[in-house]
Amino acid sequence: MSKLHRIALALAATVAVAGCASAPAPGPVEVTRFHDAATLAAAHHGTVFVASAPGAEEDTLAQAPYKAAVAAELAKLGFSEAGSEGASLIAQVRVEHFRIGSEEKRRGPVSVGVGGSTGSYGSGLGLGIGFNLGGSKSSERLGTELGVMLRDKASGQTVWEGRARFTVSPKSELAEPAQGAHAIAKALFRDFPGNNGETIEIEVAE
Repeated sequence: MSKLHRIALALAATVAVAGCASAPAPGPVEVTRFHDAATLAAAHHGTVFVASAPGAEEDTLAQAPYKAAVAAELAKLGFSEAGSEGASLIAQVRVEHFRIGSEEKRRGPVSVGVGGSTGSYGSGLGLGIGFNLGGSKSSERLGTELGVMLRDKASGQTVWEGRARFTVSPKSELAEPAQGAHAIAKALFRDFPGNNGETIEIEVAE
């Protein structure tokens, strides 16, 4: 193998490494849940209407994939989706997006649905050629926080509340709203209703 050929292979390997490093794995989803065991047991498998949290109606379009993901997870748990008039429970959805830059602390947040009360419970391989494997934004992360409150429609009492948060690289597939919404909602409702007041971390894959 010629020296030129060996250099070409080394360059190709370096570019491949750079490509892999350009999209870091998503962070784990941090999930916290609270619930009233007695009232939740009575409401389980009831009918539910998925709505934006108070004050977030103007962001309905941006919230759509998250509300759809929440509705899908509730359906898996045995809840039946219904219209606002016929539902016994209201699932209020709020979403917040934020950005963490490589040279700055958390910015934002850029609200996509926060409104009203948000809770009731509390180098060159020696070849003489330099490569920028990351770039100035290599550590930039996009964050999403999803909150859902299940309220009894008649009394307005909160029977279950959950909050989930995670960050991903801008190049991650999970940076796309539909895929990110599915991943974070799935984590939020995993092992429903969860241990009251416990915060856990759930790994997600691309």
